[in-house]
Amino acid sequence: MAENDHKLEIPDELVTSKIYLIRHKKVMLDEDLAELYGVTTGNLNKAVKRNIARFPEDFMFQLTKEEFDNLLFQIGRSSWGGRRTPPNAFAEQGVAMLSGVLHSERAIKVNIQIMRVFTRLREMLADTLSLKLDIEEIKKKLQTQDNSAPKPINKVIQSPSVVREVLKINFRGYEMITKGDISSCF
Repeated sequence: MAENDHKLEIPDELVTSKIYLIRHKKVMLDEDLAELYGVTTGNLNKAVKRNIARFPEDFMFQLTKEEFDNLLFQIGRSSWGGRRTPPNAFAEQGVAMLSGVLHSERAIKVNIQIMRVFTRLREMLADTLSLKLDIEEIKKKLQTQDNSAPKPINKVIQSPSVVREVLKINFRGYEMITKGDISSCF
């Protein structure tokens, strides 16, 4: 097992797929973190309870029954069997605290990777916001020139599939369209 820990590589897409938006926070659930760390959910939660002072409400919280049911519906997990209590949700800071609670080389490596994914997500959101602001600036300039020109731009901005594709492209490391490239597209 030490050899596997040394060459630990978890795809970023797997980590990203385990990040949810709950209560306006990007969080990871205890069961997903336990899977990544290679421990049981029960042992992860026991370690957290022994060190509860490290996990204030903004670092970790337990989902309500309603939030948990909604999450099960959204992600298509079966409610048959399984947990007796709703899961704990860990914000980025709570995930960072877990490496101090779980004393293993694997936990440290997994935490480093999760922190890098959270950082890339923040950068993607900032890039997307910047791109949207650039498009808004171009729209304003075009409105003064021709009132019919912004309509196609509005469709692009408001299309969720385009935004998802931009996020997907950005996450994979491709260059996003810059301000100069946008104007050449029209």
